[in-house]
Amino acid sequence: MSVLAAEAIGLSLGGNRILDDVSFAFRRGRVTALLGANGAGKSTLLACLAALRQPDSGRATLDGRDVQTIDRRERARAIGLLPQAADVHWDVDVATLVGLGRFPHRGRWGETDADRAAVARALAATDMTALADRGVERLSGGERGRALLARVLAGEPDWLLADEPLASLDPAHQLDVLARLRGVAAAGGGVVLVLHDLHLAARVADDAVLLRHGRVIAAGPADAVLTAPLIAEAYGVEVEIGTTPAGQRFILPIAR
Repeated sequence: MSVLAAEAIGLSLGGNRILDDVSFAFRRGRVTALLGANGAGKSTLLACLAALRQPDSGRATLDGRDVQTIDRRERARAIGLLPQAADVHWDVDVATLVGLGRFPHRGRWGETDADRAAVARALAATDMTALADRGVERLSGGERGRALLARVLAGEPDWLLADEPLASLDPAHQLDVLARLRGVAAAGGGVVLVLHDLHLAARVADDAVLLRHGRVIAAGPADAVLTAPLIAEAYGVEVEIGTTPAGQRFILPIAR
């Protein structure tokens, strides 16, 4: 089974230590949340896993191979990234944008029935089918976020990495996206998310990596990581942790 791993990753930017000896083996079939306060190193770690940043020390690996050395096309089929700020520089329609996610799979004959089916599934999964013909420039912020997620889903990568995928989404679509990400993991994919909302992290994550000042202070099953003492250490807040009548765990910040 494919394994994506951070192996003693260290990285400095502008003289500041952003990541310091970060290690964790991510597993397919599970959703892992990268958590921590602003500046903890979450997005930088995600960028290293996606081969967008080269660590100063250590490495990110996919099945033991340094992600930096994997052929770009092969890597794009294996790892799909939804960055935090993904700009669209031309006004194509939504279906065309989502179809870009199929490029790593296309051969010399162009678009295939399999490509079209994958795009249709991604549009349906993100509730964007009705907007398939709309120009991207005419979308709201939340709609654009869903379209960009659909582009990643259309590529059907083994690993889906997403930096704040719930930003700008209304509560209903947040729940829809969480359900879709759970579905990706249930189908055998690996999902790694940067999240700020502790309650939603508790809802979606199987595993969690909690960062503080670029170092891992706890990693493992989410229930073991998302505890009041560890959250206080990472965020400097007190939280109320409980269970809803439906059996879902909740985390509510109550004081600094």
